[in-house]
Amino acid sequence: MSFFSNFQSDKCPGTINGNPLNGMSEKVCIQVQKIFDACIKQLQIENYTLTVSDFTPANPTYPLTFISARSTSEGATLSNVGVDRLVDKQGCARVQATVNIPVEVVYTDANGAEGVATGTIAVSEDVLLYVPAPSIMPFKVVAEASAVSAEGSFNGEGSTFSINACVTVILKIAIDVELLIPSYGYCAIPPAQDYSKEVCAGFFELPLYPQGKSCNCK
Repeated sequence: MSFFSNFQSDKCPGTINGNPLNGMSEKVCIQVQKIFDACIKQLQIENYTLTVSDFTPANPTYPLTFISARSTSEGATLSNVGVDRLVDKQGCARVQATVNIPVEVVYTDANGAEGVATGTIAVSEDVLLYVPAPSIMPFKVVAEASAVSAEGSFNGEGSTFSINACVTVILKIAIDVELLIPSYGYCAIPPAQDYSKEVCAGFFELPLYPQGKSCNCK
């Protein structure tokens, strides 16, 4: 089971039915990342030169044939971050950063063997965001990003591909804070339901022996 199966409890996340104050029991302090502002940008980049490494399996036979590329679960990182507060727009700042998105490239080599390699797509951002007033605990610029590519070609001998990619970047202004929120108490954790392909479903439901009355075959 999980929170979203048929587990029945008012101590689970989900939609609120009835009075939202019903069951609220305390105010709790939690440590979270508070987002003060955020923006999203979606763009298509063309003919991007992607340098790859960490070939698996190692030493593929060239030339390579591009199949696809997709961002990994490692998450984006930022470099060359600059924040310039604007005098004429109170609370607003010009935020500049390079968003580095780890990607995995799938290819086949000259022998038809499929392999993967890793690389990084770097995207420059120059946006306006709200930044909080100066405080003891500083704010930080963070990013979430993803990229996917279905079009690309190998650039001859070496370790580069030329790709077209669809990229989504979300930039945020955040501070790690202790936040006071109302609480319904601890969650009720449902018991785990083991995954099963249920290859015997339908068979084990059959009766052990034939059922029903014998027929008259005259």
